[in-house]
Amino acid sequence: MTAATTTYVRRGAGHWLAGLKAMLRWHLTSLRLVLPVMVAVQLLTASGLSIGMSLFYADVDARTGLFLGTGAAIVILVLVGLVVAPQLVAGEKEAGTYDFTASLPVPRSASVVGWVAVSAIISLPAAVIALAISGWRFDLTFDVSWAVAPAVGLVVVCGTLIGYAVAHGIERPTVTQLLSQVFAFLVIGFTPITYPPENLPGWLASVHEVLPFYHMGVILRGALTQGLVTDVSGSYLVVAAWTVLAGVVTAIAMGRRR
Repeated sequence: MTAATTTYVRRGAGHWLAGLKAMLRWHLTSLRLVLPVMVAVQLLTASGLSIGMSLFYADVDARTGLFLGTGAAIVILVLVGLVVAPQLVAGEKEAGTYDFTASLPVPRSASVVGWVAVSAIISLPAAVIALAISGWRFDLTFDVSWAVAPAVGLVVVCGTLIGYAVAHGIERPTVTQLLSQVFAFLVIGFTPITYPPENLPGWLASVHEVLPFYHMGVILRGALTQGLVTDVSGSYLVVAAWTVLAGVVTAIAMGRRR
């Protein structure tokens, strides 16, 4: 007599939510020793961007102050997913734990969403601090609208997925780490987030019309101010398109791992 075997198929919303909870706990536990340091670094970065960038200006008027203040918060939200995630994945590859993490019996999408949530946990407090410091430093008044929630959510998701696409799509961790540093340099120095696009040469401003980073700043600034930016709907479309593209690349790259 042959013993019958029963195969349990893991699927459905319940399984996915359980996987999300497990991966969120996994990510937070893996970072338990460095998470407080990461949050502290982001808080220091937020205060440095809010105050330090103003030293480049002889006089900070209301418009410049709004660009600096909101820009500091935007940069923090973008960089955590864009820089921290690739560096951590590259570290897993160097340590030899990457394949183990990929083999965990949870949906890959739940793992990605779990890291998006961790990115939000790290970046949101620093972004709020950046706004508070800049509001005090430049005597600003922000006009926060209901659009701040979808704007913050889309920026965090897009930045994290782009970082994940780079981290999982490139096999060599040293290249991933190098690109993450290039991203940080590009976003802070050469993207019109903390300053208006007319400050850039025309050709570089045109390049940013198709890249997502400037448009991330537009949608968040549109939710925090009145009259400072235009064509917010167009920027939503650009950021959404990059989010879908990065999600597809991430899914393909992670799907190669069995």
